[in-house]
Amino acid sequence: MLFGANLQRVQALGTDQQQDGQVLDGDALAADWHEMLGRFHRTTCALDRALMADHSITVSDFEVLQQLHAADACLRMHELAEQVHLTQSALSRLITRLEKAGLVARGICEDDRRSVWTEITDAGDRCYLAARPTHRAILLEQANGGAVQGCAVQAESTT
Repeated sequence: MLFGANLQRVQALGTDQQQDGQVLDGDALAADWHEMLGRFHRTTCALDRALMADHSITVSDFEVLQQLHAADACLRMHELAEQVHLTQSALSRLITRLEKAGLVARGICEDDRRSVWTEITDAGDRCYLAARPTHRAILLEQANGGAVQGCAVQAESTT
């Protein structure tokens, strides 16, 4: 069962309740959580390895470029941080690295001089578009249960 579905059922019924003859408890929820984290780690590892080998970017770099490409305009740093699930500090370091590589540009917001905006450059757009097929292929492979070589965590049964 997917983590989210089990969580919703446990929240609706409380822990150690029965529904359809099945006991839902914190242990089942924890097992689902552990399995979801394992899938996330294996997929992230595969994405990082493929994107670095083929395009010299990390999965976090790709996520930032993807959000900026989709925005079709500049984004404020705090908005971008929410979309890519990074702290402001981690995002700032990542943006500095991407800016030095010429993949993004950064500036001060004219409306609010306290805000900083970021936008994708033409080089960043080309990098994103070149890396997107690799990203999607790895996601598809992992969704179909593909094996990941070289990761510390391998597919494990939680049952």
